Parts: sequence; C-alpha cells; structure tokens
Amino acid sequence: MNSIHTRVKSRRTEHHLGAERDHFDKQQLSSISKAINSTETPVKEKHARRIILGTHREKGAFTFWSYSKGFPLGTNSLLCWKFCHVLHKILRDGHRNVLQDCMRHYDSLAENGKLWSHLHDKYGQLVFLYIKLLCKKMVFHAKHTDIPPNLEVTDDVLERAAGTDINNVFQLTVEVFDYMDVELKLAETVLRQLNSSIAVTSLTSGQCRLAPLIQVIQDCSQLYHFNVKLLFKLHACLPPDTLQGHRDRFREQFTSLKNFFNRAREMVYFKRLIQIPRLPDSPPNFLHAAALAKHVKPVVVIPEDDEQPDDDDDEPEPLIEVSDAPTPSLQSQPQVDIFDQAFGPPNGGFDERDLQIESLKSELELLRMELEKVKAEAQHYVTQLKSQINSLEAELEEQRVLKQRALVENEQLRMELEATRRRNAEHESLQNTFLEADRKAQATEQRYNKLKEKHTELVASHAELLRKSADTVKMLSATQQTQEEVERTKQQLSFEVERVRQEADMKMEEQKFEMERLKRELEEKMAEVTRVKATLQSSEMTSLERNNNMTALQAEKERLMRSVREKEAELSSLRQEAQLQQSSLQQERQRSSRELGELQSKLKEKTSVEEQMKKKLLEEQFSLLQGTIAEAENIIQDAVAKVDDPLHIRCTSSPDYLINRAEATLGSIDKMKKGHADYLHNMEDAGGLLRSLTQFSHLAAETIVNGSATAHMAPTDQADRLTENCRGCATQSLQYLKELKAKNTLQKADPASVRVIVQKILYLGQELRPKGMDIRQEELGDLVDKEMAATSASIEEAVRRIEEMMNQARKDTSGVKLEVNERILNSCTDLMKAIRMLIVSSTDLQKEIVESGRGGASIGEFYARNSRWTEGLISAAKAVGWGATELVESADKVVLHTGKYEELIVCSHEIAASTAQLVAASKVKAGRSSKRLGVLQQASRHVNEMAANVVASTKTGQENLENKVSMDFSGMSLIKLKKEEMESQVKVLELENHLENERLRLGELRKKHYDLAVVPLEQAAEENGDTPSLVQPARPLSMSPKPSKPPLGRKPTFSQKPNIPSKPSFK
Repeated sequence: MNSIHTRVKSRRTEHHLGAERDHFDKQQLSSISKAINSTETPVKEKHARRIILGTHREKGAFTFWSYSKGFPLGTNSLLCWKFCHVLHKILRDGHRNVLQDCMRHYDSLAENGKLWSHLHDKYGQLVFLYIKLLCKKMVFHAKHTDIPPNLEVTDDVLERAAGTDINNVFQLTVEVFDYMDVELKLAETVLRQLNSSIAVTSLTSGQCRLAPLIQVIQDCSQLYHFNVKLLFKLHACLPPDTLQGHRDRFREQFTSLKNFFNRAREMVYFKRLIQIPRLPDSPPNFLHAAALAKHVKPVVVIPEDDEQPDDDDDEPEPLIEVSDAPTPSLQSQPQVDIFDQAFGPPNGGFDERDLQIESLKSELELLRMELEKVKAEAQHYVTQLKSQINSLEAELEEQRVLKQRALVENEQLRMELEATRRRNAEHESLQNTFLEADRKAQATEQRYNKLKEKHTELVASHAELLRKSADTVKMLSATQQTQEEVERTKQQLSFEVERVRQEADMKMEEQKFEMERLKRELEEKMAEVTRVKATLQSSEMTSLERNNNMTALQAEKERLMRSVREKEAELSSLRQEAQLQQSSLQQERQRSSRELGELQSKLKEKTSVEEQMKKKLLEEQFSLLQGTIAEAENIIQDAVAKVDDPLHIRCTSSPDYLINRAEATLGSIDKMKKGHADYLHNMEDAGGLLRSLTQFSHLAAETIVNGSATAHMAPTDQADRLTENCRGCATQSLQYLKELKAKNTLQKADPASVRVIVQKILYLGQELRPKGMDIRQEELGDLVDKEMAATSASIEEAVRRIEEMMNQARKDTSGVKLEVNERILNSCTDLMKAIRMLIVSSTDLQKEIVESGRGGASIGEFYARNSRWTEGLISAAKAVGWGATELVESADKVVLHTGKYEELIVCSHEIAASTAQLVAASKVKAGRSSKRLGVLQQASRHVNEMAANVVASTKTGQENLENKVSMDFSGMSLIKLKKEEMESQVKVLELENHLENERLRLGELRKKHYDLAVVPLEQAAEENGDTPSLVQPARPLSMSPKPSKPPLGRKPTFSQKPNIPSKPSFK
C-alpha cells in the first residue's frame, strides 16, 4: 500500500511540475506575442512585467530569446522597434543572468542594426540607433560587472568600480561619455520626428515612439550623476588643462540632456508615467572642489501603476515561489484529490478534510487581505525610508565633499611644504657656493698682497742700490749688470704671473691692472735712478768714501743675490704649478676630442641609416602609388569594356544623375591635382594622392558608364557626341595615369585634358535635361501659396503707401492740385481694395479646385501633376502684384509732379489685363457650376470698373491742370501765318511717324509676350485634358479707343523656361 502511495505521489509531482512548466511557457509566449507585434501601439506594462517576472523565475532570458528568434526582425521595422523596447526593459529590470544570455545573441543583434542603418523608412533609423544603444549597454555592463544594467548603484560601488588608478578612472569617464552620447542621440532623433503637441503625443503612433524614452530618461539621470562624480575625482588628481576636452564634452551633453528633459517634461504623455528631475541652470564648476557639495543627484520617480486587466487577457499569472519549502496544508489537497480519484473516498463520500480545506481557504483569504494591508504599510514605510535614505545620502555626500575638500587642502599644504623645503635647500646650496667663492677670493687677495709686498721691497732695495753706486763707474757698471739681471728676473716673473693669471678666475683681471700700475711706478723709479746717476757722475767723492761704498755695495749685492735666488725658487714653484695645470688642460682637451670623434662617427652612422630608411620609404610610397594607378587603370578599362558590351545597350540613365556624377568627378580631379602637388612637395607621404586617385577612378568609371547609358535615351547626334566624349574621357584618364606611373613623367603630369572632357560630358548632360525644371515639382505647391501671399502683401503695402501719399499731399498742396491728387489717390485706393477682394476670391477658388481634383493624392502631388496650370497661376499672381506696385510708383511720381499721367493710365490697363489673366488661369480648372467662380468673375468686373475710374479721374485731373494758352494770331501777316502752318504740319507728320513706329514696336512686344505666355497655357490645357477654347491669351482691357501701351517697366516672366536655342557643343 505504501509503495502504491509513493508511486502515485511521484507521478503526481511530475505531472504537477510538467503542467506548471507548460503553463509558464504558454503564459510567456502569450505575453511576448502581445508585447512584440506589428501594431503601432506602445508596449503594455503588464505584458512587459510578466516577461520580466519570467526571467526571475527561470533565472535568465532563455525562454525570451528562444521565442524571439522566430520574429522577422530584419523585415519589419515596427516589430524590431518594440522588440528593442522589451529587451531594454528586461536588461534593466530582469534577472542578473539576463545580461549573459543577451551577450550570446550580441552578434545577431548587431547585424540587425547594420541592416536597418541602410534602410530609411519610418522606424529604420530609430531601430538602428536603439540597437546601437543596446549593444553599447551590454558591452559596458559586461566589462564593468559591479555596475548593474539599471545603473542604480551607490557612490561606494562607483568608487570601487573606478578604482584608484587614475588611468582607469579616465577610461571609465570616456566610456560613460560614449554611453550618454548614444542615449541622447536616440532621444534627439525620436523628438525630432515628433513635436510636443497634444495631438501627436495622444496618438498611439506617437506613444509607440515615445514609450522607450522612459528607460532612456532613467539611464541618463544615473549617467549624469556618474559623469559629475568621475570628473570631480579626475580634477582632484590631474591638472585642469589635461581635462579641458572632458569639460567641453560634458558641457555639450549637459545642454542636450537639459533640453531633452525640458521637452519631455512638457509632454502630456510623460506627466502621468514618470516624474522627470530638473537639472541646474548651469553645469558644475569642476575647477573648484567645493562645487561638489552643491551637486544634487537627479532622482527619477515612476508612479505606482494601477492598471486594470483587460477583457482579452489570459488567466491570472501564478505567484512566484519565493520559498523552497511548500506549505503542507496547500500541498496536501492535490495529493488527496488524485488518491481519491484512484481509490475513492475512505469514509464513503464524506471526509473531514473537506472542512479543513474550506477553513484553510477562508484563512488563506484572510491572510491575503492581511498581506495586502502589510504590503500597503510596507510601501508607506518604503517611501519614508527612501526619503530618509535620500536625506542620509545627501548628508553622506556632504561629508564626502568635506573629506574631498580636506584632502585637497592637505595636498596643497603638502605641496607648499615641499616647495618650501626645496627653496631652503637651494638657499643653503647658494650660501655654501657664496662662502666658497668668498674664501677663494680672500686666498687670491692674500697671495696677490704678498707678491705686491715682495715686489715693492725689491724695487726699494734696487733704488737704494742705484743711489749708493753713483760715485764710481765700476760699481755703477756692476750695479747696472745687477739691475739688468733683476730686470730680466722681473720680466720673467711678470710673464709667468701673467700666464697664470690668464688661466685663473675673472677676478685675476684686477691683479693684471695692479701689475701694470706697478710697472709704471717702476719705470718712474727707473727715471729717477737715471737722474740720480747723472747727478752722481757730475759729483766727485773721496777715495775713502768710495771704498766704504764699495764694501757696502758688495754686502748689498750679496743680499740682493740671495733675494734673487729666493725669487727664482718661488718662480720655479709657480712654473711647476702652471705646468701641472697645462697638463691637466691638455688631458681634458684630448678626452674631449676623443668623445667628439666618437659622437661624429655615431652621427654619420645615424645619418646614413636615416638616408637608407628615407630611400626605402620613397621606394615603398612610389610602389604603392604604382599599385593604386594600376588598379585605377583596371577600373577605367572595365568601365570602357562595359560601354562596348552589347548587354549594356539595355541600361539607361537620367541626365540629372549623369550631371551629378560629372560634377563629383570634377571635384575629385581638383583633389587629385592638390594631392599630386603635395606628393611632389613631400614624396615621403603619398596618402592624399592615393585617396584622390581611388576616388577619381571610381567616379570617372561611373561617369563613363552612366554617360553611355544616358546616350541610349538621347537623340542620335547628342548620343554620338556623348559616347565619343565618354571614350575620350577614358583615353585621357588612362594617359594621365600612365604619366603618373612613370618617374620621368611624374613631374609634368597634368589632369587638364581630363577636366576638359568631363566638362564636355557635363555640358551635354545639361543639354539633355528636360526644359522647365528650374522649379522642382514638390516645390510648386509651396510656391503657389508663397506667390499668393506675396501678392496680398504687395496689395497691403500699396494701400499703406497710398494713404501716406494722401497725407503728404494734404500737407504740401492745396486748391485744385489737392483736389486732383485726392481724386486720383482715392480711385487708386478703391482699385487696390478691389484687387484685394479678387486675390481672396482667387485663393478660395484655388482651394476648391485642389480639394475637388486631388482625390486621394496630397496637395503637393496635385500641383505636381498639373504643373503647367500651376505655373500659369503663379505667373498671373506675379503679374497682379507687379501691376499694383507699378501703379503705386506712378501715382507717387504724379503727386510729386515728376511723372506722367499717361503712366497711371497704362498701369491701370496692365492691372486689368493681369486680372483677366488670373481669372482665365483659375477658370481652366474650375467647374462650370462653381459659385466661387462667379464670385471671382464678379470681383474681376469690379476691378475693371475701378481701373476705369482711375483712368477717368486721371484724365479729368490732367484736363483741370493743363494751362490752356490762348491762340491769338491777329498780329501775324499772311506770310508768317503760312510759315507757322507749315511748321505745324511738319510737327504733325513727325509725331504721326513716331506714333506709327511706336505702334509697330508695341505690336512686336505683344507678339513676343504672346509666344511666351500662350504656348505654356496651351500645353497645360493639353496635359490636363481641357479644351483649347478655354485657354485664351489674356488681352488687356483698353479704356481708350487707341491701344497705346508704352512699356513702363519689365514684366514678370512666366515660370516656364523660354525656348532658347541650344548652345554650340564642345568639339
């Protein structure tokens, strides 16, 4: 019985676990399919939450990736966008093993990003940027495992992740900068596609794009805090100049992040989903460590979501088991049920365990209610604790700032102490040097004083000897010999002293000056001795005195000889010292010469090696150039082969693309010429020439191929010239490349011939372009609105100027002139008002025509489809505005008496004609039963009436102001009357001849205007399917029997190009 019970229990456990796994897989598949689909709606939070709970339950994202592999991420951009949103949520809030599972699929995710970077649909670029952000996020957190993907870490963890090595802190700062850049790039692109209006953010399409920005805001707030902390740490260890680039980059990111937060805060969509923090007005000052205390960490708050489940949701998700030991009361029920199903109830249908089950269910309900209450209280406590944590973190941050400040001050004091110690050591060394120099100077001074004293004694004894030997010639001669010996000794001593003094210090120069002074004194003494000798020779002395003197002189001679021997000994010792110094100097000189020889030999070897390296580099650069030229020749030859290929006849191209390629080729020729000049200037660097050659070869090949393809659709003559020029381009290009390839022709290679032939291709492409392409079709719709608005503005300006002229005329004139000017200006004002009503009626009729004729197309497409009619409408609006401006100018001249009244009349006729042209252009597309067409015609008739009023008031004013001269011919004779009659007939004939010439000129002008105006209108009528009878030339409404219409100014031309004869082609 026990074995049966055990088997049933194990079977029940396996069945229960399998059912639970199936339920989990089914629930995950349902949530993933509902969260990631092709519907343009934001991902629901409950579906994403179930997927995130699934990652916690299975401790990874294996199930998510196994189901996501089946999505067509490479073909559906919207599906890929929502997949990236869900993956971002999973990375932030999922299990910690999710990052490892995602890294296994990193390559496939990156490949999808590269694919969408080349596709430009509504979500293509957004998907590319989002995948780039996710890849950057995964790589960053895989490298820095201490920082979780949700970036919510304490400052201690950030310090630990940065480490103590300043190089690691520097690298981490750069990586955080890159992380922030991709986040801000995605946000900027999404906001650029949308505006902040309520109408856009309230649509599901707009919310689908805005939803991922919630995670971007959470990431950016944390990354901003990381940047601030890391930059303050870097500034505490590195000099400010080194971190100038970091500060500039942070300032740019701060500005972008602040603008992003401000724009997101103004959107209604984010106000109920997230509380966005406010950044300070200016970035922190990293040069002052105390500014860290003012930094406040931005905190993003996500409100609690009270979302109710929809009707189409699955069954409620089971709670995740947080305990390994199941509750016995809850576990016993399925066992009893399975056992009872197998063997029946033990007591014949009634069991007390049913009552226990009911009581346990009631207790479970009570516990659930208690659990909800506990959860609410816990949430309240969590909120309070979060606020306390924030305050404690602020205090902790302040303490850290104080600590940082103390460390900085300590470091500054330590640096100042070291500087003081260095200054003291330098001062001591300088003092020792000064004492040593002082001692040497004193010793030199003492030795010099001794020499000076000895020399003085010698001079005194010699003078005394000369005075005593003046009595006798013999003693005098002996004395003279002794004196000569002493002189020689003194000269030798002076020479030795001079040589020693030259090799000594600079202070010995003073000794030299002193010796010269002593020599001068000696010479003076010698002169005195000579005078004494002459005096002694003239005197006579007794023999006794001579003997006595002789004895004294002999004793003195012996004493002098002893002193001379002592001087010789001292002189020999000085000579020995000088020889020793000379020998040491000789040895030093020999050692210096040997070192100089060694350095010169090394320099020669280095120079030879550098020359060899330079020669090798030149050869390598030239070989690279030859290889590039060979490849360029192959590319151009391949293009010529394509032109000759019979299969290429099916290929066609447009003249616009040919013009684009030819212009690009001309630009590459300029770059190639510059690169050639740079290479000739410095042949060690051929990089610029290689890049320009590669670009030129590809662009020239594209020009040749597209030129041949364009020739297939061109007329025969132009096609032959274009094909011939393409072949000539290939020939000239190959010739130029051949000159570059050889060293002897490299200097004189010139791409001027290639430029000429490419310019011919460009000119032929411009000739083949269809006429009338000055204005792109997508701009026609905007141009119509602009011209109508410009015409209205011209009318308003004309009315304003007429009022100013009226006020000025009332100030400056009076009487009949004032009455005439007021009548003319009032009629001009009425005409301007009528024209304004005409422009309003024409704009209303134009809108009716566009709305009734565009169907499902847009307004721009309707104008592009009816481009001829649109251009005619633009021309008519221009003519009306031009006529109004000319009328105001003529009225101004008439009031100021600098113009003619006929100009006003002609301008009125022009306005009537332009009005008729505008009505005719509008009537071409209007329905016959259109009420707005009748309003427009009524406005046109009113304009004609007002123009007639202007003409009438002008003529009346002219008649009133004319000074009629009375013709009195009573005093003339018959002959004089006949003469006056003949002169009058001559003037009449001249005026009639001039009038006839002007009428012929007017006819030619109207004929030319008709050719330029009517032909495009007929073409527009034929293109739009209207009958030619509705498109008639706009004839001027004449208010006088004579059709006089002198040209006052240049008429505005139509938008169509005139049929200008083609220019001669290049040969």
